[in-house]
Formats: sequence, structure tokens, C-alpha cells
Amino acid sequence: MTIKDTVRKYSQKLKYVTHIPAKEVEILIGFLLDKNNIWLHLNNNNEFEKEKELEKLVNKRATNYPLEYIIRKASFYGESFIVKEGVLIPRPETELLVENAIEILKDINGTVNVVEIGTGSGVISVILALLIDDIKIIALDINEKALELAYHNAIKHKVEDKIEFRLSNLYEKVTEDDIHMTISNPPYIANDYKLPDNVKYEPSNALFGGAIGDELLKDIIKETSIRDIEYLLCEMGYDQKKPLGEYLKTLNVKDYSFYQDYEKFDRGFTVKFKNKNK
Repeated sequence: MTIKDTVRKYSQKLKYVTHIPAKEVEILIGFLLDKNNIWLHLNNNNEFEKEKELEKLVNKRATNYPLEYIIRKASFYGESFIVKEGVLIPRPETELLVENAIEILKDINGTVNVVEIGTGSGVISVILALLIDDIKIIALDINEKALELAYHNAIKHKVEDKIEFRLSNLYEKVTEDDIHMTISNPPYIANDYKLPDNVKYEPSNALFGGAIGDELLKDIIKETSIRDIEYLLCEMGYDQKKPLGEYLKTLNVKDYSFYQDYEKFDRGFTVKFKNKNK
């Protein structure tokens, strides 16, 4: 059976778990053959000799198991990253968080010092390290597996000299007092929220933020406000703009703003604190 016919056959098994079944079958074939999409389309009349291996992968994907865990990689900000089970898969909307950070950091003179809380696979820290020349990042996480993966991604992109990885609950292991910005995509889903089937395979401690969902976000805001860090940028849940806005009004905040994601849902915020020492 040719590659083209194989795609047609196995895409039928994925039509209820993805809106791009044929594309996903092509990705799985490319993974098995170690070939890119261009090669597949140029050679789609070739015989495909790994149907048994493909069938196993397609059946696994058909259970809503994430494609990124199967092929062990994900794309973020135009770059390829290693992903593994037990670590959150990067989302496209988090690219907006990175863009907002870059807009601020590019105007800071000298070495920029950044803390990332909950680095996960390290995509935020790595992209910032790639795009900001003079930057030092402290990347924190409570998950040792995540820190190990993030370190490998830093090595993959040759920015490991710009990022220090620390096992830490929030700022627990941060003693530095010259931080310009904290950035975070923390857990912000309410504990009783029913997750979509595909998300259930991802680590719960990277998803659930408390009974209401915004508890961890509020902890990050509060701790940042007392550390003389000028900027805080966070991703958040679509329904958290009002409570977080009210909470920010109770703190020593100079300015704050919210932004929307690609689907026009409220998705994050930027806070500028009143800098006590400057």
C-alpha cells in the first residue's frame, strides 16, 4: 500500500479525535520514517512498509492520547521542542505571553534578569533566551522531570548558559534582588473542572490551580509585589479577569492590563508594580 493510500485508510480512525485526521496520520508516518512533510508529498506513491507500527500509533492516538507525546516533540514560536509524558505540552496561546514579555525586555538597558515560575518544558525561557541577547533567566519548577526536560531543550537550542534551572515552589529558592521581570504560565484551572479527554493525559499539578482556580495566580502576584520586581506577566483562565483585576487593585500596583488569545478569550495580564527602590 502506498503512503497516500495509507493516509486515506488510517485517517478514518482519527476523524473523531481531531479536525485534521489526514494531517496527523502524515505526521505519524513522518515520525516513523524520520522524514518531513515535504518528502512525504514528493514520495506519496512509494510503498509504505511500516503499517503495523503505524497502526499501533494510530490506535493510541484514537484514545485521545496527545500526538505530541507520541512523536515526542511540539512546535512553539516557530521552534521545535522535546516533550515528554509528565510535562505540560506547550500551547500556541502562550506565544502571546512571550511576545508581551519581549516588548518590555527589549527596551531595558544592560543585562536583563528574569524569573520564570513553572517552566515546564522550558519553552518560554528558551525563546526569551534566543530573542534577547543580554539576558539571565532563573527557571523554576516543582517537577524534577520538567526541569530535566527544560534543560535538554535549552541545550538543544544552545542557550543553556543563559538559563539556570532550580527546583523551587514559587520564589522559595530565589534570593536575588535584581530581577526585572517574572513571567509565568501557572496552573489556573479550578480543581473540579472536567477536562477534555486529551488533556487528561497531562500532569494535573501543571493544570489545576485550586478550588477556584486563581489561588496560585494570586500567590504569585502577592509574592512578586513584595520583592521589588517591576514587571509580572502571567497567563490566566478566560473567566479570571474580574477577580484578578479586583485583587490587583488592593496591591502596590502602578499599572496593569489584560490581553486576549487568538479566540478572543481573556488569557493573561501584565502588571507594573511601583518600584520601591528605584
